[in-house]
Amino acid sequence: MNHPQPVAMPIPGHIDPVPVPRDLKPRSDGRIDLLGLSRDDLRMALETAQLEPRQAKLRAKQLWHWIYNRGATDFAVMTDIAKDMRVWLEQRFVVSRPGVVEAQVSTDGTRKWLLRSDDGQDYEMVFIPDADRGTLCVSSQVGCTLNCRFCHTGTMRLVRNLTPGEIVGQVMLARDALGEWPSQPEGRMLTNIVMMGMGEPLYNFDNVRDALKLVMDGDGLALSKRRITLSTAGVVPMMARAGEEIGVNLAVSLHAITKEVRDEIVPLNRKYGIEELLQACADYPGANNARRITFEYVMLKDKNDRDEDAHELVRLIRKYKLPAKVNLIPFNPWPGAAYDCSEPERIARFSDIIFKAGISAPVRTPRGRDIMAACGQLKSASEKKSRAELDRLAAEKQAALG
Repeated sequence: MNHPQPVAMPIPGHIDPVPVPRDLKPRSDGRIDLLGLSRDDLRMALETAQLEPRQAKLRAKQLWHWIYNRGATDFAVMTDIAKDMRVWLEQRFVVSRPGVVEAQVSTDGTRKWLLRSDDGQDYEMVFIPDADRGTLCVSSQVGCTLNCRFCHTGTMRLVRNLTPGEIVGQVMLARDALGEWPSQPEGRMLTNIVMMGMGEPLYNFDNVRDALKLVMDGDGLALSKRRITLSTAGVVPMMARAGEEIGVNLAVSLHAITKEVRDEIVPLNRKYGIEELLQACADYPGANNARRITFEYVMLKDKNDRDEDAHELVRLIRKYKLPAKVNLIPFNPWPGAAYDCSEPERIARFSDIIFKAGISAPVRTPRGRDIMAACGQLKSASEKKSRAELDRLAAEKQAALG
């Protein structure tokens, strides 16, 4: 007996054979920005513009090299691409940089840029030169969804996430300013990146991950993952994923070791408590004595700077067997702040207790205070808020966090 052959079920809906690149929205001039695109996205953008697939694959490889290795923003300089093809690219695409509204230089050499996106949103980045390294502090959001009470950025409402292009664009712009093209591993001034600018990186996970993959690509910007640190206030559910999918160094904005104080100054603690956070640190993929987790601890006078606080911090680090170091940060003042910086002698005593327990606890030297570029001072808007307004904003953010 012959049985009828099963018939494959039809796929419902229209099938579009044209590949669609990731969220490529035209700029105000109608062109597509190629900055922030992966190799595959570059190829798909070209195919979507009706370039033949084999041609698109070749051109994507060439564009990748010019954009991320050579730092090119003008198709005219891409000399291994035929002239008529360069004209074709110029008509349809652009390789952008963030718009610079203002660039400031501190008396200590720290540089701060106020940047503006194509849709008119402002954000900041900071470059901190040292004798043996140069660190770029990169923003991940316009504003911030959190409300860490000692942080100036925390007084801003979250406007939106930055795109991969806007995140990697900060690194590109710094390379432009430092004259560090073509990309090379030796002799760089920009040696390290910290995701510690405006915003909470783990609340913009996909875009931060995609941008850092571009930064770490050996054929492009070629910055080692060991030279990159991602800082979080403690978004516990995303921490393991960050270790697995990005794999960079982890810094945690701890700032207090009791529930009462941390609930006040880092309100996210009400959602993900200290013990839960420290367990996530213990479970962080790749953490070991060679790649320690950094705990950021801002020193606030009569708030979190007692000897008892230092001893409890040591106890917690030992309890969770954490390969850790503690960065002690003298509080950097800003207009309207409700806190004062701990006295230098108190900070030194706090550091000494932790060092004697065998845990590194350096005191970070404030940098760029005179241009409001120091830790916790970044804020793109210049408006002043009253204490009542800041408290109301804090309440709104806390309600949103749940």
